[in-house]
Amino acid sequence: MSLNVSTALLDRASSGQVPDEPFVACVRDSLPYAWAVIESVATTLHNTPGIPFADNTTPPPTETDRGQLLRALASDAIRGALERHFAVTLAFQNCHRVAAFHPGATDSPAYQEFTSPRSQLLNQSPELRNC
Repeated sequence: MSLNVSTALLDRASSGQVPDEPFVACVRDSLPYAWAVIESVATTLHNTPGIPFADNTTPPPTETDRGQLLRALASDAIRGALERHFAVTLAFQNCHRVAAFHPGATDSPAYQEFTSPRSQLLNQSPELRNC
């Protein structure tokens, strides 16, 4: 299970749409490692003028942490909510390299390069092959 959903939040979802705020809180509480990584790259991006993106290149310390990051970024609902909450566009390589770009940057050279097959191949190493 990816998220620890409270009974109240599950009841709310059963009766209709759920706003981002309680969903994002559920993600934050359920996936704390993923939250910390994404919060860090988003904060760096927003607080460092002139950079095209901010990224995390440190592999997760545990397989549990790696799983959190994979679950957060593989889910369209979670990823979208995180992008809206942090006002970023996320990009992902391997099982740990997460980058935050300014919204609308998907046409930028930096985003195009980060998400290219070339960059994916260059970001491989023997220690990452099982992730």
